[in-house]
Amino acid sequence: MPGYEDELAQIVADLNRAAQASRTPAVETHSTAGLDHVLTEAARRGASDILLIAGAPAGYRVNGHLLAASGAPLGPEDTRALLLPLLAPAQAQELQKNKSTDLCFTRPSIGRFRANVHYQRGTIAGTIRLLPEKVPTIESLHLPAALRRFAEARQGLFLVTGPTGCGKSSTLAALIDLINTNRRDHVVTIEDPVEFQHVNRTSVIEQIEVGHDTPDFANSIRSILRQTPDVILVGEMRDQETIATALTIAETGHLVLSTLHTNDTSQAVSRVLDSFPQGNQPQIRQQLSLALLGIAAQQLVPSADGHARYPAVEIMAATSGVRGLIRKGDDHQLYSAIATGRSAGMITMEQSLADLVRSGKITKDTAFAHCFRSEDLKRYLQE
Repeated sequence: MPGYEDELAQIVADLNRAAQASRTPAVETHSTAGLDHVLTEAARRGASDILLIAGAPAGYRVNGHLLAASGAPLGPEDTRALLLPLLAPAQAQELQKNKSTDLCFTRPSIGRFRANVHYQRGTIAGTIRLLPEKVPTIESLHLPAALRRFAEARQGLFLVTGPTGCGKSSTLAALIDLINTNRRDHVVTIEDPVEFQHVNRTSVIEQIEVGHDTPDFANSIRSILRQTPDVILVGEMRDQETIATALTIAETGHLVLSTLHTNDTSQAVSRVLDSFPQGNQPQIRQQLSLALLGIAAQQLVPSADGHARYPAVEIMAATSGVRGLIRKGDDHQLYSAIATGRSAGMITMEQSLADLVRSGKITKDTAFAHCFRSEDLKRYLQE
């Protein structure tokens, strides 16, 4: 690639300069303070994310709202000095090649963090997610107890869907924690990057990081059965090969947990199918109808007092009726099956939002702002 070596050399030089700058005393402004100052301030505010973008002060997302730090806007050199010291040489190369790279890092006195470093308008920018020190539980995340059943299954595919930042990784971590507490299994996770670090209890857990321990999801999942796992977590179903392999593994006596980016559970079915050529979709429908355990779609909704967020969760369980709809291609009927399936542990997004309103956790206005079917929500609120 023309000019690639020159660009890489520039990044390496910037890394060296940034590392040197990070060793010098910082003044107390967000444009020149070290990254630790920014991380400490985020932790103090209870932020979930930090935005570091040239042309704006550091931004902190608190309970879903983006708040700007005081002080002057960051300049291009500020974002480089804050972010480049985080990168290992291989990550610097990935940043230069793909213009984006993901990583996790730790500050012993502050906590663990997940970061995405990327380019925007030709300058270095970054988004940093603060990770809880402890692996979350179903209870601490305020998730429905009905999700526990999916951590008890011995084989099949369970998916968590939702937009970026809705807590999918936290939900999967809570399910792995349940397995780690209650089962004697070999659990293998494939993540990009590893977010929650599990300590072996009754189970043995291996955590494989894409880019560090394996080249990519597809390469790792192809060989994973040689590691004799009982439970497999695939951080994200990103491509056709990963999805196809995960389905096959779920059919052959393994529990597979993974995520997708869709708004509701029926869209997740469509997303899996749309990953394959039209001619292959009947076979994939058959395979999915047999392998699927369930799908949970979630979003984080601001609390009534504005000081927290609660998960609204739609749950579709793979009952015989649901499997039949998937197999026959009647995806448009899945929502009705979920709405009438509460005795089987199912719940629609609108039913979940209505429950949160009735419990006083969120307001009606918030529920309507986050629902997909306002008429259904209105009806549930009147029941």
